[in-house]
Amino acid sequence: MMKSFNYILLAGMLSLACGCNAEDPVAESVGTVGTDGERVISAGSFSLKDMAVILSSLPIGGEQMAEVHGAVSSSSGNGYDEEYMMRDLISSPGAGVGDDAVTRTRSAGRYSRPLRSLLEDYLAEKLSTRAGGVQEALDALQDSEMQIYWPYSEDWDGTQLPIVTYDPGYGTERNVGYVVGSGGEVLDSVLVDEHVAEERPVWVINRNDDSAFTPMEMYASAKAETRAGDEGKTLYMKDFTMLRNYDSWFAGASEFFIKCGAATGFKPSSDEDIKKYSPSLTDLMVVVKRSQAGRKIPYDAVLVSGFTEDLDKLAFLVTEDDGGARTTWKCEASVKYKSKAYGFDLEIPLNEKDDIVWRGQLSAGYYLDKNAVTGRFGDVKISFKLE
Repeated sequence: MMKSFNYILLAGMLSLACGCNAEDPVAESVGTVGTDGERVISAGSFSLKDMAVILSSLPIGGEQMAEVHGAVSSSSGNGYDEEYMMRDLISSPGAGVGDDAVTRTRSAGRYSRPLRSLLEDYLAEKLSTRAGGVQEALDALQDSEMQIYWPYSEDWDGTQLPIVTYDPGYGTERNVGYVVGSGGEVLDSVLVDEHVAEERPVWVINRNDDSAFTPMEMYASAKAETRAGDEGKTLYMKDFTMLRNYDSWFAGASEFFIKCGAATGFKPSSDEDIKKYSPSLTDLMVVVKRSQAGRKIPYDAVLVSGFTEDLDKLAFLVTEDDGGARTTWKCEASVKYKSKAYGFDLEIPLNEKDDIVWRGQLSAGYYLDKNAVTGRFGDVKISFKLE
């Protein structure tokens, strides 16, 4: 009886979804109608579903597939998720998050008819009665923080067109997806879950929440040049392993923030000197793709430079980013001076909705004794090395 009910429910969901050819998100739901009867476009006009329907209605071909694949691959190579932001799609076709100006210019030159051109044609048809309507719509998309997220993009066969879906929110693991046809029509509507995304290309329309941060890959290369002048040893994070995914697959990869507070460069000559000292804070982001769960990811990132025998306790926090209002974790790092420990107060920033993976103090002496250490911190494992 339960199996029959599930079949009826699934059939009902698919029959509702199959009306997507008749949907016209620009004409029916995008923007508001002004006093002159014309539609006014704003940054909040497009919903995630609207964008999924629009993209699935475009005549996407091999060139556009290569554009999106190149962009998400570039973002991934820069340490971000497999993502192609709408603001890049419109202003820098083919560019990934974290690309520099030279790379962006080179990427844009590869495409004679980028996805932006298809989108402009679509909007021009739907907004042809309003002067400037297309540009308003494009501006709204650039401000929306929307993006195309392509999980498991590294497995694409180079030819197959995508199913386009969107993040329904609430931690849901399945949603309706629109099967793209080469002629600009939707061939079918199906229910999409992560297993489908592992087997064939799926584009998820969701919102970007990591482009404002600097991931580990870019941070590590920027910090490398500062190591030589530091006195004492350097504590490195050598590798990172995520033991489980933290969010729904529609939301993308897990973004971990690793924050380490320590009193480095500590050279007091009196007790008064101690009162003048302020500890340092290292703040790093590690993006772990869903396909990397359980896999050891190598890094060579500086956590603490100027690591000396005077260090006593390090403040250590690992969070998985879920947004929310900004708050702080009040904690303490400490040093040893004349066989006595002195504490320094720290306020480490985090967001209210973040998952607290682990927080506490690390014994500096442990790293001095062991040199290389692997520890489990909640549902992640981290290896350290002191050199």
